[in-house]
Amino acid sequence: MQRLIGNIPHRLALAGGWIDQPFVSRLNPAPPGSMVVVGLQPDSWFMERAGIASGTRRVASKLWNGALPDRPKDELVRELYRAENEGHAEPSGSQDMIGLIYPGVSRLDYDASSEGGLFPAHIESNCDPEIARWLERVLQLVAVNQRPAGYNPLGIRNLDPEWIRRLGETGKDCYAAILRRDIRALADSMNLCMECWKAILPHTVRHPGINIDLKGILANFQSRYPGAMYSGCGGGYLMVVAEDDVPGAFRIRIRTK
Repeated sequence: MQRLIGNIPHRLALAGGWIDQPFVSRLNPAPPGSMVVVGLQPDSWFMERAGIASGTRRVASKLWNGALPDRPKDELVRELYRAENEGHAEPSGSQDMIGLIYPGVSRLDYDASSEGGLFPAHIESNCDPEIARWLERVLQLVAVNQRPAGYNPLGIRNLDPEWIRRLGETGKDCYAAILRRDIRALADSMNLCMECWKAILPHTVRHPGINIDLKGILANFQSRYPGAMYSGCGGGYLMVVAEDDVPGAFRIRIRTK
């Protein structure tokens, strides 16, 4: 099984996603804006095109022969960023690379005045096993869908600075909630992040090419559990915050080394 999955870690992106894109962060009136990524053990298979950075992971596996090199993490991030984005008009954000390479839970602080917003001005990471085990207990994933071929979440851009400010705050609130092990605050940060997505980039949750009701599914889970958000634009997995078992969900394993 491990031969099929490979040894490159996976990653989850929690609250604050999209603030890593310079076209978003440069309009933030109160930088830096933050987002949270979580490094996952490479022991599960995930859907393709589901917001788990599968494309970046394939590039990393090819670039480094299937395993992360033992070199400085920031150096690896930049090397992988160049390898994936060379010649791309709409480059992947650096949070994809950082989430794969950094263990534990990390807050990425993006400021467009620092390297044009391509990379975080600061990264704050926590690899405490107790924090990781708590997050594993309260965060569950429900498979919803894979993004269809040709899907683009950027068809409508309502880049309102106030919504962008709020988006960047959700990442800060999310990270602080995880360190406090505060399930209610974690859920609130994720719920608000989805409101920001709907306001700023509405095609992330409703698109002519997606034939399921992503907004309705999200609202249903948010009404039954403390909080929920999608793993990526266009669906993917629904990440549900709940202490009780969520029917049909599975749990993650966070890598702390």
